[in-house]
Amino acid sequence: MSDHVISVRDVTVTFGGTKALDRFSLDVPTGSLLALVGPSGCGKTTALRVIAGFQDVDEGSVTIRDTPVLDGKVNVPPEKRRVGMVFQEYALFPHISVAENVGYGVRGSDRVHRVDEVLELVGLSGHGSRFPHELSGGEQQRVALARALAPGPDVVLLDEPFSNLDAPKRERMRREIKEIIRAAGVTAVLVTHDQAEALAIADIVAVMHEGAIVQIGRPDAVYRVPATRWVAHFLGDALILSGTAASGSIPTAIGEIKTDLSDGTDVAVMIRPEWISPTVSTTGAHRVVDTEFYGHDQRVEIELAESADKVEALVSSLHAIHVGDSVALEILDAVV
Repeated sequence: MSDHVISVRDVTVTFGGTKALDRFSLDVPTGSLLALVGPSGCGKTTALRVIAGFQDVDEGSVTIRDTPVLDGKVNVPPEKRRVGMVFQEYALFPHISVAENVGYGVRGSDRVHRVDEVLELVGLSGHGSRFPHELSGGEQQRVALARALAPGPDVVLLDEPFSNLDAPKRERMRREIKEIIRAAGVTAVLVTHDQAEALAIADIVAVMHEGAIVQIGRPDAVYRVPATRWVAHFLGDALILSGTAASGSIPTAIGEIKTDLSDGTDVAVMIRPEWISPTVSTTGAHRVVDTEFYGHDQRVEIELAESADKVEALVSSLHAIHVGDSVALEILDAVV
């Protein structure tokens, strides 16, 4: 038996001559929470719909639990794929109770018990008799997840599940949803355009661009060691510098970076703002030209002495740094 709940191979989907998916392939390991993240129009929601069975394809295959559900010979309907779906708008039935919503896809004599079980799992015990309009947005989201979990699917798919929530509630809900999915022991695939959300919630992050996955791996790996400049800039602010190795280091405008590369090797160096450490000093060669205070940290814009180019550093708000300060710079980390 495969270690992957879902295997997608070379799926292509075309809308009006434009490829929404271009030979898209993906393996989702058993028990993982995988986030598909990318800009609008990259094909991430189309990929989710293909897995769920809501989208026809030009070519390619989908396997769930080693069973083909889509290939040149079969196209298993959504209700028979053992896939739970949480839609962006939750899609709860407004005219029936929470318990009836959750139990909609459950058959058999243990239906009532199963509904009670998943409502307890999502923290909504005692809410079964209420109607969707009587719940908060976060509670409606948990009902939608409970409904997806109730039939005991092999995988749960979540399409932009936090997009309708305000920022504080969104952060709290993504922690809760992550805990619920782990407690349920189910494999999940989440689609989002929010890079921070993908990095925070997922075990595996798959970055999509123009209908294909351009990098996949652990959140820290894809953020710290991006495969391309596009991935580097998409996942967060990134300073890309050019340099040439010499005597075990790479001289740059903001300092030297140690390297094992041979002398004369031309390289591109990526540095994240939080990897730059400014220290206020009367002998500092560089000058602070702007700051943005966020509470937990602050962004500092620094004009470099030699070139007058500007770089940004992200530092703790405990550091007293102000416009006009002279600073020395230290590079804490860099990717060559």
